[in-house]
Amino acid sequence: MDDPVLHEEKNLTPESEAKPEPAAEETPKPETVEETPTAEATEDTPSAEPTADVTEAESEGEPEAVAPEGPKRSWYVVHCYSGYENKVKKGLEQRINSMGMQNLIFRAVVPTEEEVDIREGKRKVIPRRVFPGYILVEMVMTEESWYVVRNTPGVTGFVSSGDKPQPLREEDVAKILKRMETDQPKVRVTYRPGQAVRIIDGPFADFRGTVEEVNMEKGKVRVLVSMFGRETPLELDLLQVEKV
Repeated sequence: MDDPVLHEEKNLTPESEAKPEPAAEETPKPETVEETPTAEATEDTPSAEPTADVTEAESEGEPEAVAPEGPKRSWYVVHCYSGYENKVKKGLEQRINSMGMQNLIFRAVVPTEEEVDIREGKRKVIPRRVFPGYILVEMVMTEESWYVVRNTPGVTGFVSSGDKPQPLREEDVAKILKRMETDQPKVRVTYRPGQAVRIIDGPFADFRGTVEEVNMEKGKVRVLVSMFGRETPLELDLLQVEKV
């Protein structure tokens, strides 16, 4: 006969064996994150802005390369035979047109001014050359343009400094051109103090006298005339007297 106590022990199973306890879940450890240094912490690291300033400063200090300029349009003085100025000017203008040099040689000028010539009591306006034996040429100086001007009949050369033609200063050219454009002609008088003249017009016509003074601005002449045994000064127009 079986022992009931033993039978009961056999049927008893330990709870630990019947139901195994679940294993405890492991808590994940937080990952270690490396901190990136911020701009505040990296004070020793140079920023980009100062580098840009240095680059700009270096570029400002270096001179920029400038392209060389070509020949400029200027006025030149050309020497020619005296008395042939207008003929040389006309010949040069013909060469400019026939050789197609209008883009390098622009114009030629004979500097003149109007002058009133008084002879035998008559007034005559005539052009007078300011620089006899010279003409002015406005041009771009190149070997080709130099050859055209230099080989114009009547031309003897350029006014130059050494072997290089010397251009006129702009202010000098302006004065010459302004002098040519003046509306008031100059009076050309050959009278001089002490010269004997004869009055040809007015109440003292046919009287003779001596020039005491010439006033070019007013166009007057003062003549000493012997009247009543004494010399009397008369102020006359330049057209009222003539040389004896």
